[in-house]
Amino acid sequence: MKDVTDLYQSYSDDRLPPGQRETDRFPVLSKSGTPSWNPSEWAFEVWGAVEEQFSLSYDEFCELPSETQLQDFHCVTGWSKFDCQFTGVRFETITERAEVADDAVHVMFHALDGYTTDLTLEECMREEVLFVYEYDGEELPADHGGPLRVVTPHKYAYKGAKWVTGVEFLTEHELGYWERRGYSDTANPWNEERYS
Repeated sequence: MKDVTDLYQSYSDDRLPPGQRETDRFPVLSKSGTPSWNPSEWAFEVWGAVEEQFSLSYDEFCELPSETQLQDFHCVTGWSKFDCQFTGVRFETITERAEVADDAVHVMFHALDGYTTDLTLEECMREEVLFVYEYDGEELPADHGGPLRVVTPHKYAYKGAKWVTGVEFLTEHELGYWERRGYSDTANPWNEERYS
């Protein structure tokens, strides 16, 4: 298991970002409740500025190379949970398979409930950005984003979409759901970039 809980050292001397409180719980937050999904119909799709668009079933996705990481999780509402054990596929693995175009600069994550969130391609290429399907050695619970969610421990957690169904590679910057509603597009917890 790879421990990436020291990534805060790139931003601050303090592991707990300012304005955050540590909790042992894992609160559930979403824009509109937990959507249902059908394992036989669910697909993970990749499109946009890529050479190889593709679609994977849940079983096919889980067959991709995976790793387990120990990460911290920071919610924009003010709580942080340390030492979360997440298992999944690195974002970089998806880019390699898709053969991302040279002019791709931005990424939009799409979810079952219509949620979207965006990051620069550069931010997504960090080793700790994972598409997660297991939490603490168990299948990722539906209310925490199962079957698949993104984790972005260097950002507030709204940048880590739950119930992910696809990734769109963009040649121009676009804003996601909360970003269009006034949340920070950069979302750095150690700078308290909560709102734009």
